[in-house]
Amino acid sequence: MPERKKVVLIGAGSTVFTQRLVADIILAGEEEAWEIALVDIDPVTLDAVERLVGKMLASKGARIPVTATTDRRTVLPGAHFVVTTIAVGGRPGWQADIEVPRKHGIYQPVGDTMLPGGISRAMRMIPPMLEIARDVERLCPTAHFFNYSNPMTAICRAIRRETSVPVTGLCHGVLHVEHQIARFLGTAPGTVTSLGVGLNHLTFLTRLFVEGRDAAPLIHAKLAEQKRGLEQEIAGKEEWPNIVPSGETPRYADDPFSWGVYEAHGVFPCAMDRHAVEFFPELFPNGAYHGRLLGREAFPIDKRIQLGDQWYAEMLALARSEEPLPQDRWDNLPGESEQLLQIMHSLMGDGRAVFSVNIPNRGQAPYLPLNAVIECNASATAGGFVPLLADDLPEPLVEKLKAKIHAVELTVEAAVSGDREVMLEAMLADGGVTDPAKARALRDDLLAAHRDHLPQFA
Repeated sequence: MPERKKVVLIGAGSTVFTQRLVADIILAGEEEAWEIALVDIDPVTLDAVERLVGKMLASKGARIPVTATTDRRTVLPGAHFVVTTIAVGGRPGWQADIEVPRKHGIYQPVGDTMLPGGISRAMRMIPPMLEIARDVERLCPTAHFFNYSNPMTAICRAIRRETSVPVTGLCHGVLHVEHQIARFLGTAPGTVTSLGVGLNHLTFLTRLFVEGRDAAPLIHAKLAEQKRGLEQEIAGKEEWPNIVPSGETPRYADDPFSWGVYEAHGVFPCAMDRHAVEFFPELFPNGAYHGRLLGREAFPIDKRIQLGDQWYAEMLALARSEEPLPQDRWDNLPGESEQLLQIMHSLMGDGRAVFSVNIPNRGQAPYLPLNAVIECNASATAGGFVPLLADDLPEPLVEKLKAKIHAVELTVEAAVSGDREVMLEAMLADGGVTDPAKARALRDDLLAAHRDHLPQFA
């Protein structure tokens, strides 16, 4: 019998990711191929996810060895794949990243990547992620190390800079946007594919295809049709939801900034307005977005965080119930498919399938700084990820990416060194706040709000 491949999930208490991966493995009929180690520092959450995984296995009669522990060092030796989905400070920390900047007039629809909230999150996330990477470096140096935690770019850049571990950042953003554009065009799921380059949550899709054919004529026809009533449609919107409900067809008015970029430059920003606007704060002063506030009526982040609380409560209830797993659970798992199983297959079998990944720029985007972590297309081979040469981008978008890469470099330096002045420089370079005095006050408030998770600033 072939050797089982060990997958270590660090942050296994994620309300979405662990269930999706286990479901993918079970439904693919690959129970003989894998063993899974679940790691979470919260014993209560770890117990719940272990129970839930056990129910999933029992539901389909699958036999996969599962280990659960709060100490990752006990399961990392022999790992073939290590996956991180941690969130230091959890949803309360995320809420603080949103609420503290609001007191300073800064409104964010996500707050996990850029702007003060994203920088604040990086201060908490990078030191623990470096500790994990050093354990991988020491205990399973040949394992493939994947990170799903945000801020993706800053975390992966820090690990690449401070260790020898070739971490790869993975995100469902590009796949999600392909699905959204398919819905926009009224085509079947999976028919839209793309090529793109940029930074996580601001990857510019330079080519879009429908069943292998150039999608541009279809897109422009649809945009022209909807543009006639665009202003009235936008004016009539009371709220921009975080995700267009599954029963509705996405429209130009749901992501007017992103479709405007497409009309102006011929490339589409991924992951649509909710994320993209955070890279352009100069265009949305004081959080103003078509007469609404970002993070409030426009992509209400508080509702998104509350949804995470709801998913977590449902996971606990389901895990602790004496009843078996409901069969409809398989059709209603929350969140997005992350393609991890397909990626692992391609790496193990030299399948050379192409995925969107976050890796260093080794020349695949020659107009961007070398070694900057960028999101690009790469082939998953037996020798690792081999990037595809990226398309050119319009100069204004290149300059935007360069500016954000500079802010990421300062963010990484601040998180590693615990230097308050460098954190201030990062916030000013990011552009979410431009007045040094206001930036200093905001920085101090963020550091105070998260002091329990910031030993490097003590």
